[in-house]
Amino acid sequence: MIKVIMGLKGSGKTQQLVDMVNASIEKEKGSVICIERGKRLTYNINYKARLIDISNYSVDSYAMLKGFISGLYAGNYDIEHIYLDSLYKLSSDDCLVAAEDFLDWLEKFRDANGVKFTVTISAAVEDASEGIKKYF
Repeated sequence: MIKVIMGLKGSGKTQQLVDMVNASIEKEKGSVICIERGKRLTYNINYKARLIDISNYSVDSYAMLKGFISGLYAGNYDIEHIYLDSLYKLSSDDCLVAAEDFLDWLEKFRDANGVKFTVTISAAVEDASEGIKKYF
């Protein structure tokens, strides 16, 4: 499963993501990871989830984000669900085409490894391409 939550700033995407992470803790058997840039979710995410501030790792492109996710999984095959808060901030790239390519890569990663992904994107839903809409 790959799910995209898309909307403009202030539309409640992050709160929805937080609720999903906290619910996953109770139902997922494996590890639950939440990746953000900064530390604003520290007190919102249940301590049983692994909360990662990606700014500590100098990730600044989709290629580096792919490597980061691959490395996480290589170090822990028990990861069941990865949540990515604000894809454009994580990748430092707000290009819809690049985001679509990244989501397609996540789908291939999911197929190969069985990891579920939930991603928030700060942009108008109307601006989403068909390639992104298939993940809504």
